[in-house]
Amino acid sequence: MSDDYAPPRVWTWDKDNGGQFASINRPVAGPTHDKDLPVGKHPLQLYSLATPNGQKVTIMLEELLEAGCDAEYDAWLIRIGDGDQFGSGFVAVNPNSKIPALMDHSVTPPRRVFESGSILLYLAEKFGAFLPRDPAARTEALNWLFWQMGSAPFLGGGFGHFYAYAPVKIEYAIDRYTMEAKRQLDVLNRHLADHRFMAGEDYSIADMAIWPWYGQVIAGKVYGDAATFLDAGIYGHVRRWYDEIAARPAVRRGIMVNKTSGEPAEQLWERHDASDFMTRTQDKIGEKAEG
Repeated sequence: MSDDYAPPRVWTWDKDNGGQFASINRPVAGPTHDKDLPVGKHPLQLYSLATPNGQKVTIMLEELLEAGCDAEYDAWLIRIGDGDQFGSGFVAVNPNSKIPALMDHSVTPPRRVFESGSILLYLAEKFGAFLPRDPAARTEALNWLFWQMGSAPFLGGGFGHFYAYAPVKIEYAIDRYTMEAKRQLDVLNRHLADHRFMAGEDYSIADMAIWPWYGQVIAGKVYGDAATFLDAGIYGHVRRWYDEIAARPAVRRGIMVNKTSGEPAEQLWERHDASDFMTRTQDKIGEKAEG
């Protein structure tokens, strides 16, 4: 790698040129190995990891349960660092090999749902929750849901990658995506100055989609010291919104599901029952193993 890199006429794949993600990035689709997905006892089967995209869906599922909906689910851990997303079973659910992916076994034949925004919308419509019925408010919620889907790649794959993960620091790339990340945060900050939640007074799937990405950047939860680098303190309205949502019990549970890093007490690798939050977090599993 160098600053005077000149692209070849036809690109070829160098498997070793990928930094931290070299082992899982490839220029072709499809499965790399045969592996069936497990199926638990509940109608909804989630295959995921607690990245921001994964947390969107586990937050939604926990919020549905908190609201009294019959949305019990099994959440199975997909270790993307190990290539689980390229197993034949997972690819059958999501041909794009990205988490999260959902199977709904309450319908015949079972229905696959992939892409986090699609899953949020599917669950909102299935259970009649967290998506306003008023046409104007519904449109506003969907405006912001699709804003997140289109904007977050610049935050994660752009800013987050080049600031925190790229094997070399490239000033142009960091400057380019820092400018865009701050512009997006300013979009949110200006909007939230006049709105409690993204679609108005009602908490919705738009908030669930945006919060794991932008809220956690503001709170210093991702990309190392990115909050300091981005001068996150100037986005006070985003921080107010982040704190209100972070205090919700369903959100606190949702961000634990399929989590494999951080404090053991905050990691619930698989979730199959509401009691798992009390009995199967990694600190409890460790204690049982030691005993």
